[in-house]
Amino acid sequence: MKHRPIVMLVLLVLLLAACTSATRLPTPTGSSADALPTVAQDKPAPTASTPSASEPTLWAEQTEQTQPGQPAELVYPEFSGKGLVFDRGDLFAGSGLCTGCHSAMTDATGKDVSLGRNWSATMMANSAKDPYWLATVRSEVEMEPELRAVIEQKCATCHMPMAEVMALSAGEATLLLDEGFSSPGHTLHNLARDGVSCTLCHQVEADNFGEPESFSGGFAIDLALPSGSRFSFGPYQTGQQLVNVMQSSSGYIPEQGAQISQSELCGTCHNLVTPFVDAQGQVAGEFAEQAIYSEWENSAYNGVKACMDCHMPVAQGDLQLSITGGPLRSPVSQHNFIGSNAYMLNILRYFGEEIGVTTSSAQLAQRVLETEAMLGTQTATVRLENMALNGSTLSGDIVVESLVGHKFPGGYPSRRAWLHITVRDAAGTVVFESGAVNPDGMINGNDNDADAARYEPHYTMLNSPDQVQIYESIMLNSDGEVTTILLRAASYAKDNRLLPQGFDLVATPPDVMVSGEAAQDPDFTAGSDRLGLQIDLGNAVGPFTVQVELLYQSIGYRWAQNLLQDETVEAQTFAGYYATVPNLPLLAALAELQVEP
Repeated sequence: MKHRPIVMLVLLVLLLAACTSATRLPTPTGSSADALPTVAQDKPAPTASTPSASEPTLWAEQTEQTQPGQPAELVYPEFSGKGLVFDRGDLFAGSGLCTGCHSAMTDATGKDVSLGRNWSATMMANSAKDPYWLATVRSEVEMEPELRAVIEQKCATCHMPMAEVMALSAGEATLLLDEGFSSPGHTLHNLARDGVSCTLCHQVEADNFGEPESFSGGFAIDLALPSGSRFSFGPYQTGQQLVNVMQSSSGYIPEQGAQISQSELCGTCHNLVTPFVDAQGQVAGEFAEQAIYSEWENSAYNGVKACMDCHMPVAQGDLQLSITGGPLRSPVSQHNFIGSNAYMLNILRYFGEEIGVTTSSAQLAQRVLETEAMLGTQTATVRLENMALNGSTLSGDIVVESLVGHKFPGGYPSRRAWLHITVRDAAGTVVFESGAVNPDGMINGNDNDADAARYEPHYTMLNSPDQVQIYESIMLNSDGEVTTILLRAASYAKDNRLLPQGFDLVATPPDVMVSGEAAQDPDFTAGSDRLGLQIDLGNAVGPFTVQVELLYQSIGYRWAQNLLQDETVEAQTFAGYYATVPNLPLLAALAELQVEP
């Protein structure tokens, strides 16, 4: 018997959607700290709604004072964390049960690469604690309460997978809010809060790997094996003595399984299709919320580098995987799951005790540094070409090249990257600027940040400060209106995220294709984008210094502002976090060139 969550539950959805309700599109607001709605009186007020006493500096000032992505003048508290989960069920066990042996691991450089220590400070470990995710789930449920069961099961499948599988296998409800998994009184609460944990990933079998039925949380877990005799798959063959030790101490039998190192494992959650409803609340179709695996599959990285090669970098030297002994192993993948969501890691780092993280502030700080380093060195490059002056007109090209094996930004549609372009005259005065960011995370000149109903187009030529080249996905509802509500998302009006090398713009599946003006841009190709510049500098005196930054945010300003309109406790709690930890961008790439008159 295998567990394979039903991707759509279409019949159930249709039944639940029979009672229709109107869908609203939130209206834009000003700063994230302005005019927050009142929390309902019958619910506890959030404890983190007071912004920091010190205001963050502008991006231009911030880059001169601090490291990219580090909020200026924000002092992070120190805490040790709650400790890992030791709960054990028939199918799964908490992460603490594994770390007792898989600890005290040091690589050739002296770095602590213990599996649990690294994992506990990741978004995988904190998938169920992510306040932005929780606020979004609540918002979607409040909008269409008739679809609560479908929404919460879909979200729990990949954010609270152990609890979801156990509840589903027992024929129980898979709700995550209120009396569901998030409630401390629920029997599966601790396993739910343990996120994407050890005994989840290491029990996934290779059934239907890479096939559509494996996506959207369709990972296969053997439910028939009895407790105490369940397999835990790893990259190496284990001797019988250590097999006996692990089985007696944890209840799991180590078994070599190549699937643990395959991208298809990641694809079970990072290819996600969700249902969408029309304005009357009726289920109207399916929407590809993210397709990272399919993007990788249709890139030059397929067969060359798996997801783990970048996101779980190999530790240096030979390592012993267990304190109980065994041979030295190499290579050993570090369980730090480095991505690009440093902003949420910083929220966990600041509000960790309130949120209940199981790691320390120091470990989260280390993960932030690793995230920023990866983003700043392994994501993309920017260069300036053909820059020249013709009278008062500065012209040339900006070339952005992707270094990642999927679209960038990848994953959840709230993520965006853009070009911040500045031109300074001989005195250092800015005479042209596009893509400047305000302290509240708003991009100057971005139509979508200023107006929820509009969005910035893809450009082939840029000649005005109010034009910004933003690499992003813009969703439309069934009425053709711009939306940040996943339950209403029916299609993409724009998807010009940077493509990976080798991406076939003709043969790739429709759910990963380019959308909008970029599809007709001959300079938007596999692995790169070329943007023309033609700027009138007027009477400015050179030589001129041209600088281009590729900046990144995991939560775009419009996405945050729309969510902050909700009066739910979860949304207002996130509002407090968002107002306290500045949503400043991270620097992914930089180029600078001086142009003589």
